[in-house]
Amino acid sequence: MKFSIFYFADGTEARDEGLYRLLIDGARFADEHGFEAVWTPERHFHAFGGPYANPSVTGAAIAAVTTRVQIRAGSVVAPLHHPLRIAEEWSMVDNLSGGRVGVAFAPGWNPVDFAFSPQAYDSRARVVAETVEQVRSFWAGEPAVVVDGKGQNRQVLLHPRPVQKELPIWLTSGGSRQTFESAGRLGTGLLTHLFDQDIDELAEKIAVYRRAAEASSAEPNVVVMLHTLLGASRAEVRSLVRAPMKEYLRSSLDLMSRTSVVDDDLDPALLEELMDEVLERAFERYFAHGALFGTVRDGRQRIEELRAAGVDEVACLIDFGLPDSTVLQGLRHLRDLKQSCDD
Repeated sequence: MKFSIFYFADGTEARDEGLYRLLIDGARFADEHGFEAVWTPERHFHAFGGPYANPSVTGAAIAAVTTRVQIRAGSVVAPLHHPLRIAEEWSMVDNLSGGRVGVAFAPGWNPVDFAFSPQAYDSRARVVAETVEQVRSFWAGEPAVVVDGKGQNRQVLLHPRPVQKELPIWLTSGGSRQTFESAGRLGTGLLTHLFDQDIDELAEKIAVYRRAAEASSAEPNVVVMLHTLLGASRAEVRSLVRAPMKEYLRSSLDLMSRTSVVDDDLDPALLEELMDEVLERAFERYFAHGALFGTVRDGRQRIEELRAAGVDEVACLIDFGLPDSTVLQGLRHLRDLKQSCDD
């Protein structure tokens, strides 16, 4: 099992050491201790994930302070960008890092994000597949036909040329069986999580993905993102993560509620009571089944469950509201888990 670090901070959480200090310190730790990759997302216009508006920018920062660890976008929202611009940005980071980048592509879901490209919202699922093929082609050195400012057709090539001959690519799925199958057909890796699926459901979908990948002669690669904190005891970890995790989930629900109709006549006190109940149940589910919480021994059990389901890499989401010092201490326990799985 491979281990990587994933960032997806809630921007409402103030950090004494600066907004990106944990990003840099965690990336250095991952680089020094043999972790596979550091992932950063793309989010817009909301505190939930808000510190990460452009993964190529955070990727460039990580490239400057590391020498070995892979630098990945988790994920680029493909319909918001021109495919050639995506290829340009990540080719720059590939050069800055000496050939260490990879990109997961997602269709996006929040309508407000599509302020950058409103016409792409309805066709966003189709656009992802088209973007994968266009970025691959441009990355490989094939010319792209564009229309210039005078309305003339022109051929352009990617500059700077990337270090890697092929760009490692994943598709991001929240649990859609169709996306799992599409990733296999397109010959990409798969990035997913346990928000809306348990490990048994995940195993079934991974089987669908691997069958599709086999048919396309692609090398399958499944990455699962999990909220992560390991410590000396399960009780200690529970006490540390309970409040921050609930607030993190609250921020996530606030973002999702902006895309749905909320009854304005609901009593605010009743609404808050219902929210607390929902958050408590969600936390209990995550702590028991959907995260990497507890001791190294607990972590080893979760890793074996994921390995049996067909997972190749666990992307450990570490910045969900804990103090930086607590996160960095937890990384030492995560390193121990990684080493135990390597033995």
